Amino acid sequence: MALMPVTESMFLIAESREHPMHVGGLQLFVPAGEPHDLADEIHRRFTGGEVHDLFRKRPGRPVDIVGKLAWSRETDIDFEYHVRRVVLPSPGRIRELFQFLSLHHSTPLDRYRPMWELHIVEGLADGRIALYTKVHHSLVDGVSALKLMLNTLTEDPDDRNGVATWDPSLFDGKPKRRSPSTLERITGGLSTGLGLAGDMFDFVPAAARIGLRALRDEGAQLPLRAPRTMFNVPIGGARRFAADTWSIERMRSVAERLDITLNDVVLAMCAGALRAYLLGENALPESPLIAMVPVSLRKPGEGDAAGNSVTTILCNLGTHESDPMTRLQCITESTTRGKDMMRELNTLESLAFGAVTMLPLLFGPVPGFVRSTPPPFNVIISNVPGSPKELYWNGARLDGIYPASIVCDGMALNITVASNGDSLNFGLVGCRRSVPHLQRMLTHLETSLQELEKAA
Repeated sequence: MALMPVTESMFLIAESREHPMHVGGLQLFVPAGEPHDLADEIHRRFTGGEVHDLFRKRPGRPVDIVGKLAWSRETDIDFEYHVRRVVLPSPGRIRELFQFLSLHHSTPLDRYRPMWELHIVEGLADGRIALYTKVHHSLVDGVSALKLMLNTLTEDPDDRNGVATWDPSLFDGKPKRRSPSTLERITGGLSTGLGLAGDMFDFVPAAARIGLRALRDEGAQLPLRAPRTMFNVPIGGARRFAADTWSIERMRSVAERLDITLNDVVLAMCAGALRAYLLGENALPESPLIAMVPVSLRKPGEGDAAGNSVTTILCNLGTHESDPMTRLQCITESTTRGKDMMRELNTLESLAFGAVTMLPLLFGPVPGFVRSTPPPFNVIISNVPGSPKELYWNGARLDGIYPASIVCDGMALNITVASNGDSLNFGLVGCRRSVPHLQRMLTHLETSLQELEKAA
């Protein structure tokens, strides 16, 4: 057995039946030939061969004690269990696909096995083949899971050497270190920094500086100022999933005409959709909703060599404003001031701000905590870059990639966006009880984009 780092074990400790801690993804492929032939080929390639050690790890036994602190290694992989082939019921609409994914995204992974599953989904009326993958967050975070999946694809439509995500040939032969998620980068980095005597002296003025900024109210959105909404409640274990695709070119046209960023367009679409959804539920608060947004502060030309430059800011979504341009102004001013504040802070100060923002989520399972404390923010909206090129697996074109993330007590809705080719794909996950009729958000997203196009 091998001991787990704290950043991995905390996802196993926090997990319960109502709070499954896995990330997922839905990929849609357009077959080059017959759909059944593609499903046969995927199943054949994905149920044989070697499996990388990352996908052999499982919690140690007994799972209720040692399994939260140590990893074991599975020698024999039961492919019949991990790789499943299913057919959607008639009429094979996207609606049936989302119902399938919602049901399976609600179910925790088996801790007595390596904690991952892959479902090959046939029966879509349009002939596409879907792959739904779920992996425990203790093994891999959402961004890393997307990268692992993209590693199996190629830009060559004639390439027929497709392999499974866990094929050792996709790894460089060196032990793969698990990429930390945004939460881990903030809380883990902060704890490391506080363990150093020199940084301890820096942390006090860091916290003081942030406190002074709050007293001066200089405009950047600060933690614990979000209104309470229907999303900020204790949640159950059942999930809803909804997803749709928009053209990047269409959204980029709006961004260029309004002189804003593509991410501002995404946030404005979400803001308009959230306002319309909450109005429909008679649940729109008078104060604007606040979104937690992971952002990169990397300067142009720095590349990957510059190290980790990811942090989080809080964004005022302007949902109290009925005019889309006024909402957009709230968003752009908020993101600009948030990024400006982060640039003024040193690394430890940025970690301190992020820790204050995110740590309340860790206390969500404590009885009464969510109902008795103000939410740190109302919703998570994250944008994960994919590939700008068309990608293929054994000649089948990747037609869409939709993230399915985690929700938790106090944060019943998660919106994650991923790009592929000229498409921006929105994946929405919500608590089934707390966020009814989640699919209506998709219509509201389209309406919100049309409002921005009209204004532009």
